[in-house]
Amino acid sequence: MKQVTVKNKHLSLEVLEYGAIIRKLKFRTRANSWTDVNVSLESTQDYLNDTLAIGACVGRYAGRLAGGNLELDGKYYPLSHTEGITLHGGDRGFSRQYWNLQSATESPEKSEVTLTYRSGHLEEGFPGILDVTVTYTLLENVLIIRHEATTDRPTVVNLTNHTYFKIDSQPLISHYQLQINALNRAETNSRRLPTGQLPGVASTTYDFLEERPLGDFKMDTPFLLDSNRDFAARLTSAVSGIRLTVHTNQPGLVVYTPEGFAGICFETQNLPDAPRFDHFPDARLNPGETYVNESHFVFESLR
Repeated sequence: MKQVTVKNKHLSLEVLEYGAIIRKLKFRTRANSWTDVNVSLESTQDYLNDTLAIGACVGRYAGRLAGGNLELDGKYYPLSHTEGITLHGGDRGFSRQYWNLQSATESPEKSEVTLTYRSGHLEEGFPGILDVTVTYTLLENVLIIRHEATTDRPTVVNLTNHTYFKIDSQPLISHYQLQINALNRAETNSRRLPTGQLPGVASTTYDFLEERPLGDFKMDTPFLLDSNRDFAARLTSAVSGIRLTVHTNQPGLVVYTPEGFAGICFETQNLPDAPRFDHFPDARLNPGETYVNESHFVFESLR
C-alpha cells in the first residue's frame, strides 16, 4: 500500500493510496511541538478491515440513499444496498478502492498531494463513468480538501472526507466547545434516512449556533448550513489550546460522533438522500459540468 507524507511549517499530512485516506494529520502549535489532530489506526493494513471509513474519501454518494435504487430521467438504476439503504456509495464505494497517487509536492509554505480514481459506468449501480480527483493542500495553517468530478452521462455525486478530528490527547471529547452555523437540520428517522423535513435547530438539543460544550450528545446529524455565516463549524479544546474552524462551499454538514469512539467528523457535503427530495440541494451532475467540493480546515493555537 503506497503512502506519502508532506508538510509545511504548520501542518504534516500522511496520505494512503487506499481510499485516498488521510492517515495522519499533525499541527505545530505555538509551543513548537507537533500535536496529532486526527484519529488514525496503528498500521496501514488495519484500514483494509476498517468499517468506519476513517480518514477516507467517501462516494459516489456520501451518506444514505433510500430504496436500493436511483431514479434519474425516468430510469431506475438498482444500487448496491443493505436492507434498502445505500451507505457511502455501496459495498466498496470510493473509500475501499485503490486510488492513483498522481503527485506530491512540498515546500515551507504550500504542500500538496493529488490522487485520482475512475469509477466505471454502473459501478455499485450508479450511471456514468465518473473521473474523480481529490487534492489535499497544506497552505500555511490550513488543510484544503478539494474534490472534483466529471461524468460522461447524467449521474448524481456527493463526495466528502471522513476524517475523525481529535484535537487533544484526552480519552474523551465531551469537553470540546462546538459551534455549528446552521439554522436547520435534515430530520431523520430511526434508520437515519431523511424524512424530507428541515426543522429549525433554535432552542433544541441540536442548537450549536452559539459555542457550547459538546457533552455526551451523540450525533449523526445532517445540518443545512447558513451561507450568510463566516464559517460552517468551529471546534475548540481548552486542554490543548487548539481551535479548528471549518469553511466549505457545500450546502450541508453532517456531524458524526459515534458511540464508543472519541472523534468527530465534519462531513462537508450535500444532504443525504437529496435525489429523492426536490427541495433539497441538487445532487445531479451532467456531462460538461465539473463537480467541486472545496473545504478548508483552519488550525489555530490559542496559547
